[in-house]
Amino acid sequence: MAILVTGGTKGIGLAIAQRFATPGVDVFLNYLADDAAAAEAKAVIEAAGASCHLIKGDIGTPEGAGDVIAAVSARTDRLDQIVHCAVRVVIEPLMSVDLVAFTAAINLNGTALLYVVQHAKPLLVRGSTVFFLSSRGGRVVVPNYAAVGVGKALAECLVRYLAQELAPLGVRANCVAPSAVDTAALRQVYGDKTDEIMAQSAATNPSGRNVTDDDYCSLIEFLASPAAAMIQGQVIFVTGGSYLAA
Repeated sequence: MAILVTGGTKGIGLAIAQRFATPGVDVFLNYLADDAAAAEAKAVIEAAGASCHLIKGDIGTPEGAGDVIAAVSARTDRLDQIVHCAVRVVIEPLMSVDLVAFTAAINLNGTALLYVVQHAKPLLVRGSTVFFLSSRGGRVVVPNYAAVGVGKALAECLVRYLAQELAPLGVRANCVAPSAVDTAALRQVYGDKTDEIMAQSAATNPSGRNVTDDDYCSLIEFLASPAAAMIQGQVIFVTGGSYLAA
């Protein structure tokens, strides 16, 4: 078995990679810049008995995504899971955001899903699954979050279209959207207010706590299994009951 996780050396991406890191599995972790974090992630994955392959590259461009998939293809002839977790955070109002930075963020946070999946098509086999990690910001306005939220909304739509084209091949595409998880990306968004916001989130959650890594990893593990063969093109929220609407 082989899994590729973009943005896989930190946070949610690393947690998902760890869930699948068992002996005999090839884990490909794509990252952009932080070599020290990548080395730590590799050690964690290998300690679990899996083979870990670090691939440094920018999947936010078609060419960069092609280079990343070429590196995967050099080591395996199949991908059982593709998980797109890479995110670029630009915390600015739309009316003052740098447009070049905004465009780059939209490409990585949204369109890159297509770049990766299209290049990886020859590696996908019947039973392979494609996952996109979304959030409520793709549907609910969060202040100064547009560069992430718009990208996630775009990718949610892409997943529906991809599902239609991948289903005849026996390949699934779905989105998983956890509520607030304390990651480096979240701390970029909320800064010094992160601890306060996380505490408030737990206090107001109908389930009495925040989401943990096990909560969304368990869902992804199920969705990657044959038991979920007919779940296609969905956005599944893991929130404990937060953000519900009639």
